[in-house]
Amino acid sequence: MASMGVDAEQEPLLGDLTPGSREWDIIETEEHYKSRWISIRILYLTMFLSSVGFSIVIMSIWPYLQKIDQTADASFLGWVIASFSLGQMVASPIFGLWSNYRPRKEPLIVSIFISVTANCLYAYVHVPASHNKYYMLIARGLVGFGAGNVAVIRSYISGATCLQERTSSMANASACQALGFILGPVFQTCFALIGEKGVTWDTIKLQINMYTAPVLIGAFLGVLNIILILVLLREHRVDDSGRQCKNVNFEEASTDEAQVPQGNIDQVAVVATNVLFFVVLFIFALFETIGERAILLGGLIVVWVGFFILLPWGNQFPKIQWEDLHNNSIPNTFGEIIIAFWKSPREDHNEEPTGCPIEQAWCLYIPMIHLAQFLTSAALIGVGYPSCNVMSYTLYSKILGPKPQGVYMGWLTASGSAARILGPVFISQLYTSWGPRWAFSLVCGVVVLTILLLLVVYKRLVAFSVRHGRIQE
Repeated sequence: MASMGVDAEQEPLLGDLTPGSREWDIIETEEHYKSRWISIRILYLTMFLSSVGFSIVIMSIWPYLQKIDQTADASFLGWVIASFSLGQMVASPIFGLWSNYRPRKEPLIVSIFISVTANCLYAYVHVPASHNKYYMLIARGLVGFGAGNVAVIRSYISGATCLQERTSSMANASACQALGFILGPVFQTCFALIGEKGVTWDTIKLQINMYTAPVLIGAFLGVLNIILILVLLREHRVDDSGRQCKNVNFEEASTDEAQVPQGNIDQVAVVATNVLFFVVLFIFALFETIGERAILLGGLIVVWVGFFILLPWGNQFPKIQWEDLHNNSIPNTFGEIIIAFWKSPREDHNEEPTGCPIEQAWCLYIPMIHLAQFLTSAALIGVGYPSCNVMSYTLYSKILGPKPQGVYMGWLTASGSAARILGPVFISQLYTSWGPRWAFSLVCGVVVLTILLLLVVYKRLVAFSVRHGRIQE
């Protein structure tokens, strides 16, 4: 039996399934179609704003932290940056569980309200007389907690799309998320024109400067997002064929809605996809239509080739940095790397020393990595990562099927957040102690193990409806 009443070879693409066509009229009305896609696109916007909330202040956190609290050091900066992912990891399963039993508007609005409040707190971290750095830590953690709504968004999109629509819909959601990460720092540089001093509203003790303006704009956009969700978002749920299903999140249900198909979710495939997604995000943090399984496998192979090329080769060794860096410290954590961007190259009235720090003994016997080698690797990993990311989410949602996915999506998002926390810590410590050969060799080994895991469970990574024989693959 082919889905949607047409043969698999003749099945129209998503763009051809327009209201009014013979195939579509069997599934849903034009009004339902428009409402469903308006709701999905509102959540695309929510995904974009959630990512912007993370990246819009990432490059200005260090100078602002130094300005409000002189006791803050590089290690504390690392905690401030990691607090976003930690908050998201904690919140994702909570919001996912909530969305399984209540209208999705509730966790979405509450999570966005938390982000708005956290952004306002960030704008006021300069006010307390002491412990300002801890207020910033709390603010960034709460922004991450609010970003836990990504699980709800992906759960909604998965439940509101048929099998044919899901891959492109998940890809669009990931594209909006990536676009937010990319444009956030761009928006932040625009606010640099305001300057560090900016203007002060003495009545409410609000300083509007290059550090606080981005989060205030983020809070304003969050309020608009809440309004759009209240006005336009509707609960929609369809099965893998596109037929409306009874919605556990919404009490009203028409008599012509199909019941949720029965059957057990393949838990082995679910766990395996969580592991695959963790590794994909872990690898990306280190470096910060064909079937989906084949694309995922191909993406992992491309990533492996990228890291293999990044291994040191040849007999040309790096220039040794004999001079001490500031207080004999080296930028071996993500926080210290951020600091390096803000250091004046002549703040000690001397040119900064360059080369591989002599404190790292491996500099004497590990060959250097050439620029062409690095750029080739970056290009390959840049191609492989998006494929793995999108396909992991898409496969996961299809494996889960039409049942409520909030909790499962919450765990998947949490695994990705954990990867973004552990990835930088792992690579900075290993790279500093043992050098790029060991660091990237171990990553290559992890990718090989992941590819083997994918091959082991390959036949199980199929859609819920395909596994239960309702739709042919």
